[in-house]
Amino acid sequence: MQNRPFQRVHFAMAALTVFSALTAESCGVKTVQTAPIQAVPVTVAKAVKKTIPIELTAIGAGEAYTTVSIKSQVNAELEEVHFTQGDFVTKGELLFTLDARPFQAAVSQAEANLTRDKAQAELDEVQAQRYQKLLDAGVTPKEQFDQVKATADAQQALVHADEAALEQARLLLQYCSIYSPIEGRTGALGVTPGNLVKQNDVPILIVIDQVTPIYVDFSVPEQYLGAIKEYMDKGRLQVQATPYGATKAETGALSFIDNSVDNTTGTIKLKGTFSNPDRHLWPGQFSTVSLRLEEQENATVVPAQAVQNGQSGDYVFVVTGESTAEQRQVKVARTIEGDAVISKGIEPGETIVTDGQLRLLPGIKVQVRGSAVGS
Repeated sequence: MQNRPFQRVHFAMAALTVFSALTAESCGVKTVQTAPIQAVPVTVAKAVKKTIPIELTAIGAGEAYTTVSIKSQVNAELEEVHFTQGDFVTKGELLFTLDARPFQAAVSQAEANLTRDKAQAELDEVQAQRYQKLLDAGVTPKEQFDQVKATADAQQALVHADEAALEQARLLLQYCSIYSPIEGRTGALGVTPGNLVKQNDVPILIVIDQVTPIYVDFSVPEQYLGAIKEYMDKGRLQVQATPYGATKAETGALSFIDNSVDNTTGTIKLKGTFSNPDRHLWPGQFSTVSLRLEEQENATVVPAQAVQNGQSGDYVFVVTGESTAEQRQVKVARTIEGDAVISKGIEPGETIVTDGQLRLLPGIKVQVRGSAVGS
């Protein structure tokens, strides 16, 4: 009777051992010994050699190639607007017409003054020539000739002043017709017909942004400045910009490196110039920017989804010649456009598992069900 407690403890321990074994089997705690005999279906791809670009990626924003703020250069009433706000305008296109009547009157007055003073100048010149002959004949004193000659010279100077005044009046008249100095897209109108506009005053009549070509501004960490300058000395650097929501990247060239590093952010400002013929890029619009420094030839590449991360770092599953899975530690140099560049651990031509890794263990049998796209 005294041994019964010990029998109950022994029985409980045996039951706990059986329960643990059943629980491990039912919960899927797998080892190579307990794994199912049937092969695990997987999708695979080949590690290949490719030429991979070395790129820097950043967020950029569009900037108008040229921005012009149109103001009036005279005080006048705005008569007519010859475009619709938001339109694309060409260089030399008529934009605004101001009331030109006061300036036309000023031109007429300047022309009349010039005609009058020219006539008087011709008369004074004839009289000066007459007194020159009398002086040569000894009939008139030299003081009288000098007075007549000075009057003729003064009148000729007045004619030159009238010519300048006429040119100024004609220039002001030309300012009553305002033309676009660049090709670009107009913004919102600052005034409407009937308003009085003043010389170089606000509001601005219109702002025109040139978007073909266009800049894209972006910044990269200052640690890359040396490499960018080195590669730029070798030739033109390609820049690609993909606007948010777009699937197609626009291609341009690096055209500007700022002359100083921003000490608050530790970045250097760069600009890429894009021809932008379809106007996909827009001032102020954010884009994903890639600056291509050079291309790495014969790089070993696998699909990025093949790389797994564990406690010991990155690894992939390699399918051996015996159709078993081999776990291989790898070193990923970088990932670009769905491809992982492997610098260590994989050789070109090896078969890599791209889908089904969660069911794999080292040494387990695998069954290839398909190949990854782009393998």
